[in-house]
Amino acid sequence: MSQKFANHFESLLDEKNLKLLKKIGRIAAEIGIEVYAVGGFVRDTLLKKNVKDIDFVVVGDGIAFAKLVAHRLKSNHVAVYKKFGTAMVGIDDHELEFVGARQESYRGDSRKPKVKPADLLTDLTRRDFTINAMAVSLCKEKLFTLIDPFHGRRDLRAKIIRTPLDPQTTFADDPLRIMRAVRFSSQLQFKIEEKTYNGIIEVSERLAIISQERITDEFLKILAVPKPGKYFFLMDELGILSQFLPEFSALKGVDERNGYTHKDVFTHTLKVLDNITEKTDKPQLRLAALFHDIAKPQTKKFIETKGWTFHGHEEIGARMIPRIFRRLRLSTEWQKYVQKLTRLHLRPIALAEEECTDSAYRRLLFQVGADLEDLLTLCRADITSRNAQRRRKFLGNFEFVVKRLNAVEEKDRMRSFQSPVRGDEIMELCEIPPGKLVGQIKSRIEEAILDGEIPNEYEAAKKYLLLIKDDFLH
Repeated sequence: MSQKFANHFESLLDEKNLKLLKKIGRIAAEIGIEVYAVGGFVRDTLLKKNVKDIDFVVVGDGIAFAKLVAHRLKSNHVAVYKKFGTAMVGIDDHELEFVGARQESYRGDSRKPKVKPADLLTDLTRRDFTINAMAVSLCKEKLFTLIDPFHGRRDLRAKIIRTPLDPQTTFADDPLRIMRAVRFSSQLQFKIEEKTYNGIIEVSERLAIISQERITDEFLKILAVPKPGKYFFLMDELGILSQFLPEFSALKGVDERNGYTHKDVFTHTLKVLDNITEKTDKPQLRLAALFHDIAKPQTKKFIETKGWTFHGHEEIGARMIPRIFRRLRLSTEWQKYVQKLTRLHLRPIALAEEECTDSAYRRLLFQVGADLEDLLTLCRADITSRNAQRRRKFLGNFEFVVKRLNAVEEKDRMRSFQSPVRGDEIMELCEIPPGKLVGQIKSRIEEAILDGEIPNEYEAAKKYLLLIKDDFLH
């Protein structure tokens, strides 16, 4: 069986990986140590995925062996992390990580383990899931044979996420594995095995000791999968979502009063998210889908003649975004983008309902700028009605707005709009120094263009400036 597997594994390797593994095996043999390819590389190779990052466990000094490999393979790209006992070696477009086999033990309130050398089996025991606790030998006499003490290959075939040890032990050792269970489930479309599922629920509060950066990294990987919606439901079931994203958990629930109900905002939002993932891989646009209705719980109000309303949720939601993004350690650039789309996501449909003039379309084009296509993508995704007639009506209204926006943009060139008369020319023509007055005059010119008083052209704007400048100077 071992030879049969070895032949099978070898057949799955591309030529570059095959040569690289054999070279590393020969270097290990020359100095008399055991080296194994482990973890994600073994898993993904068995799943017939192209793999360029390879993890190695060395029964001995992993850092010293990494330096030897780099020297023998003529690589100048070596990074040593003594604190973690690891070293990275870059070979062409491959990233190789070497670590000595080790045993880790944790205190209950800390993520800093005590580490000591160990054998391969002990090293595999401390790993997160059975599908990541497999190793393939690079020793000459056992080349490419499988070490699989926890039946990871069986779980790989069954599409199951399972911990190698008792779930409480595995998750208590490193609570980030709680997020990783969902992430692997979402990326591989595997089911979390029942005992592991229940173990997450029992220890989920331990996630609080993990740094926000590590949690957010896993969160973004879940958000990036083709249909992430079901995995937000899963995180909610497991008690994870409320710990790092309580504002989103608060979207759950439907209220009924006097026969009036409203749709469940949690479910609706995840439908919007899944809709938008059919159109884009852009993480910040997926985040906009996730947060566009985030303020509905705070703005929910019942009006006897209308039912449930969420007046102003787009503006209040935009104001909530900075606090959420700071906590999640997301970039300020993404924050501003998501704020903009949250603030504007109701505007396109409102334009159709109010039968607006070109001026309103100009203002939307001015406010959204280069992100118009993303806003329109979000708005389309936001149409989730199950009523076919209502859906056709909404889409028809929306397409009408899109045509008007395109027509106004073509005529007035508003997408990258700036005042045609710049600040330095305003100062020269008005004979004024830099200051607030320059900005006020510039804004007046921009308002005149947005209102359709003058065309978006330099000569017209300059003429208008000469006409109004005395209003500001006296």
